[in-house]
Amino acid sequence: MLVLASQSGSRKAMLKAAGVAFEACPAHVDERTIEAALGDVSPETVALALAEAKAMAVSRDRSGRLVLGSDSLVEVEGQRFDKPASRDNAAQHLRFFSGRTMRLHSAAALARDGVVVWRHHAVAQLAVRPLSESFIASYLAAEWPAVAGCVGVFRIEGLGVQLFESIAGDHFTVLGMPLLPVLGALRQQGEMAA
Repeated sequence: MLVLASQSGSRKAMLKAAGVAFEACPAHVDERTIEAALGDVSPETVALALAEAKAMAVSRDRSGRLVLGSDSLVEVEGQRFDKPASRDNAAQHLRFFSGRTMRLHSAAALARDGVVVWRHHAVAQLAVRPLSESFIASYLAAEWPAVAGCVGVFRIEGLGVQLFESIAGDHFTVLGMPLLPVLGALRQQGEMAA
């Protein structure tokens, strides 16, 4: 059975809906320390490194088991954004995103016995409509703290869809994991029927 190195409700829901049997076991990695050690690299590199670190951290304790790590980050005009640290920080993020295009980088990695056996990166582009201060306030009144754990300060399956004018990219990538390539890799690894 697959091990998901995450407690993300969205990632668990995607795997469950796709019929993937899994056990969730959160990875305890210091994401900010990993990012800092990487230095000035592309968002793709950061997302992949974090997904791999999560998968490897959990796989060391799960002998022979296949472990899925995943990570997402948002980039707007060359600036990377992590999950908001507070409601005020979330409002700052939304003000910055307003009227700009958000690039959501989503990565996944599979590891077995502490070795990465597969990795994938995908990008979705989300055009954020101009957001008024009153909208930001009412949005956060309704969505906080649910979006505290969400890069981009949104849940696309909820009120977060109201932030955008258009979205280009795979729906699952927007949800936080490139699910279709993950399913293909699980079949290749013998975890699912081909």
